[in-house]
Formats: sequence, structure tokens, C-alpha cells
Amino acid sequence: MKKLLALLTAFIFVLAACGSNENKEKDSKTLTVGTEGTYAPFTFHDKDGKLTGYDVEVTEAVAKKAGYKVKFVETQWDSMFSGLNAGRFDTVANQVGINAERKEKYNFSNPYTYSEGVLVVRKNNDTIKSFDDVKGKKLAQTLTSNYGKLAKDKGAEITSVEGFNQAIEMVLSNRVEGTFNDKLSVLDYQKQKKSADIKLITGNAEKSQSGFVFTKKTDKKVIEDINKAIDALQKDGTLTKISKKWFGEDVSKA
Repeated sequence: MKKLLALLTAFIFVLAACGSNENKEKDSKTLTVGTEGTYAPFTFHDKDGKLTGYDVEVTEAVAKKAGYKVKFVETQWDSMFSGLNAGRFDTVANQVGINAERKEKYNFSNPYTYSEGVLVVRKNNDTIKSFDDVKGKKLAQTLTSNYGKLAKDKGAEITSVEGFNQAIEMVLSNRVEGTFNDKLSVLDYQKQKKSADIKLITGNAEKSQSGFVFTKKTDKKVIEDINKAIDALQKDGTLTKISKKWFGEDVSKA
């Protein structure tokens, strides 16, 4: 009888251990993702309070393709990297730009967003056809931004503004002749304001790439899974579809 009880106890212990391992395995297949939730059109809440946006939809599609469940943790941008470092989440999906300085401290997935600086002018403006044509022209820019520096370097006369929307309004009201800004911001504006009387001019501005960011301690298998999923979704057109939904064109490829 004692032997039988001992065997039953051992069997129950094994089952419990297996269940515990199984739960751990399930937990390990959940990708916890830091995001702002206040940064439209990338990560924000819709009128019904649901978390949505370009980065949110890309994350959900990538996680599903990689076989992971996804859990979003909303965090202010200023504390996003400290949260990642502290292990509050596994990665960040918030248009995190990939650059040399960050790559020294973190690992990145393959990019899922590509953008560049563009010059915005009114549609009927025939005097500005390239970046170099802004010399001596009035441009609306935030003084401390990279685009403000670009405008100065090109010899433009700067009118200071607080942000992109104010700059666009000054362009449309003919108080300035143009503004430099990120292409994604302009595409989003055009999607919201389809009748906006503006056009985009491309040139020798900085190009940018954004991806999922991980700590150096992250299991390489996780990053490999994410990269494979991104590649597959780029090839099958899923990321193109998400891009066109939010920006009207494909921003998921170089």
C-alpha cells in the first residue's frame, strides 16, 4: 500500500511538473510590447477606446505569423527604454528609429517602416522644384529639429512654428512657401485632408528605418522569429496592405 501511495505521489508530481513546464512554454510564447498609445497614426486609441494604429497592426500581424501571442504595455516615450531595460516588456513598437548610436546598446529586428525627409509646397508652386530651390525662400520649421537645420543649410529664411500642423497651415495660407518634414507625417496629413492643396518634393534628406528594439540580453531565437515573420509578411503583401490602409502607399519596404 505504501509503495502504491509513493508511486501515485511521484506520478502526480511528474504531472504537475509537466503542467508547470507547459505553462512556462506558453508564457514564453507571449510577446510583451511597449508602446505609447498616444502617437497617432502609429499607436493610439480609436473613438471606441481600442488600441490601434500602424505599429499596433504590424505588431499583431508579425506576432501571429511568428506564433506568439501579443500583450501591449502602454508607456510614455520618455520612460520607454528604461522600461525595456528593466524587463517590463520584451520589445518596443513605437516607430523606434534604427541608428548607429542605438545599435551599440540594443538589438533591432529588420525594419518594417522606411521614410525620408520631404519638402512640402503648394500644388501651384512652380518656383520650388528641388531642395536647393528654397534658398532665400520662407519656410516654416521648428528651430530645434533636424528639418529646421536642413532648411538653414539650404539657405532658407526660417519662420518658427511649434509643429507640423502649424507649418502646413502656414504653407496653405501662403504665409510661407514650404516646410521640410518626415514623409510619414505628410502622408498621414494627406490621408486625413484629401483635398489639401499640397505636393511633396523629394531630395537629399536623411532616410530613416524603424523596427522592433530588444535588449542585448534577448534570446536571439526571438529576434530570428520576428525577422522571419517580417520577411514573410513583406513578401506576401500583408505589410503593404497595412501600410496603404494607414498612409495610402507602401512604407514597409525600402
